Amino acid sequence: MKNKTERLHAIKELITQQSIGNQDELLLLLKEKGYHLTQATLSRDLKQLKITKMPNDMGEYRYTLPHSMYSNNKPSETKIIGHNSLEFSGQLAVIKTRSGYAGGIAAEIDEHASDAILGTIAGDDTILIIPREGFNREEITAILSTVIENL
Repeated sequence: MKNKTERLHAIKELITQQSIGNQDELLLLLKEKGYHLTQATLSRDLKQLKITKMPNDMGEYRYTLPHSMYSNNKPSETKIIGHNSLEFSGQLAVIKTRSGYAGGIAAEIDEHASDAILGTIAGDDTILIIPREGFNREEITAILSTVIENL
């Protein structure tokens, strides 16, 4: 039986090499590679890998790895693209994104701005940002600008 690390690597490999639109397709491809898992396990794996669905050029939603949303900078200089605006209401912030981008951007904010951000909630094109106590709007904006291009 293949282990979880190998399975996660296989998932990333399949998603980067093929256009996959749903878990059934991905489960079938994994089974062809010798991985036998349930839909629930696959769902947890996708969440762990921060894999989201993004629209392609034809408007079809396909799985993508978080790095696929980046500009072509070095990893340490990587910034997210795809946002439209940032507004505050009290201490809460809202980012409007292109349709389908909010989940991936929110995951990157959670990962890279964790000192200042308590958490995010994402819809299809909107992200609610909940800052930690003690951070003002200017600090939150500065921290987010290290993660999001042209903020």
